[in-house]
Amino acid sequence: MRFTPQLRAFDWLVARPIAHRGLHAKSKGIIENTAGAFEAAIKGNYAIECDVQLTADGEAIVFHDDDLERLTELKGPVKGLTAKALQKVKLKSTSDRMQTLAELLEQVDGRATLVIELKSLWDGDDALAKRALQVLEKYDGPYCLMSFDPDIVACLRALSPQTVRGIVADRTTDPYYNALPLAKRYSMRTFGHLAETQPHFVSYNWRELPFEPVTEIRNAGHPVITWTLRSKEEASQALRYCDQITFEGYAP
Repeated sequence: MRFTPQLRAFDWLVARPIAHRGLHAKSKGIIENTAGAFEAAIKGNYAIECDVQLTADGEAIVFHDDDLERLTELKGPVKGLTAKALQKVKLKSTSDRMQTLAELLEQVDGRATLVIELKSLWDGDDALAKRALQVLEKYDGPYCLMSFDPDIVACLRALSPQTVRGIVADRTTDPYYNALPLAKRYSMRTFGHLAETQPHFVSYNWRELPFEPVTEIRNAGHPVITWTLRSKEEASQALRYCDQITFEGYAP
C-alpha cells in the first residue's frame, strides 16, 4: 500500500486490524466493551475500538448503547445513573462490570492502540469530550478520539488540537438519524463540517464505499478506517478503499 507523507504519520493507527468493542464472543462469555474483550484483543495483537458514554455525575464510562436494556437487566438511560451505580449493574452473560475510561486506560497501559468513540445524544453537550480529554491527559499509550457528532469533533479540535481526532460517518440514511435536522444530516453526509472539525482520519461504513468525499479525504493523505467487517471476504472488499478495518466475529 502506498502512503502519502501525511498518512505515514498515522502508521500506528492503521498498523493492526481494530477489534470492534474489543475481541468479544458471547459464546465464551466475553461481552463487548468489557475488560475481558479488551484483554482478548491485546492477546490477539489487535487495536481496540471502544465506546464511551457520559454518566449522571459527569464521568466517562465504557458502554455502547444510550440505554441499558440490551446488555443489562435494567432499563433506562446510561446518563440517568452515576458511574458508581453503573459499575454495580450486572452485565448479561458475563462476570465483568462496566469500566470507567480511566480504568480502561489502566488495564490497557499502552499495550494496544485505543480507538475511542465518544457517543452523542445530539444535544450540544460537550461534557463528555472535556472529561475524556481530562482522563487522557497523562496517558502515554497510543490513542485517538472520534465521534459521529461533528460538534463533538469540533470541540475536541478547539480544546486539544494536538489530540488525534476522527469523524465516524456514513451516508446518514439509517433511521437513527431521523431525529436530526435535514441540514445537519446533509452536512454530515457531504462532510460539510470539515472547516470546523478538521479530522485527522475518517471511520466509515464499509458497505457505503466507494464514496467520492471519502476518496478525496483519503487522497489528501488522511487515513480511512472502516466498520464493521464480519468476514475475510468483506475485509478483502473494504481494503480496496481504506487503510484498515474494524472487525468482529472472525479473526482477520
